[in-house]
Amino acid sequence: MEINNTFEVLLPPKEAWKVLLDIERIAPCMPGAELTGKADNDTYNGKVAVKLGPVALAFAGQVKFTEIDEANLKARAKAQGKDSKGRGGANATVDFHLVPIPTGTQVVVKTDLNLSGAVAQYGRASGLIQDVASQLIGQFATCLKSKLAASAAPAKPAAAAQSPVAPKPISGFALMFSVLWNSIRRLFGR
Repeated sequence: MEINNTFEVLLPPKEAWKVLLDIERIAPCMPGAELTGKADNDTYNGKVAVKLGPVALAFAGQVKFTEIDEANLKARAKAQGKDSKGRGGANATVDFHLVPIPTGTQVVVKTDLNLSGAVAQYGRASGLIQDVASQLIGQFATCLKSKLAASAAPAKPAAAAQSPVAPKPISGFALMFSVLWNSIRRLFGR
């Protein structure tokens, strides 16, 4: 299943590139993700927890950058993980590239996701997975923008400094409402 997302950052492309490849810095912005180690310069171990409607999935696995084209600001990563309860696995190839825009940079993300085992049944609900992916990317982008704004701001006294906005987990109710609302909008062509 192919999932396409975009988001914007308020940095020029070359600066945005450096930030997006700093995995330790940006990983805390991905809702449900946790780095658990680094195998080498291009390979990271981690966990991802995501909720698809009433079902909570937790994957442990690896992400490896297989291509990094700094000249064209493009990269490819391959991720694989297994559900902690043995219900299956997920493999993904994620391509992203940066596009200059007047306000900074647009990040274009294309994910080719394959689910296996019992979790593959959720692939049949590709609209649900697309909606969850869009919400996760939205939360990631909001957190990343906050981190970038905090690091670009002039130094503040410790008492006045504010921590970046942490991503909020998606509640089952909010997720189902969002999916239902998006389905209704698509039905009526809006």
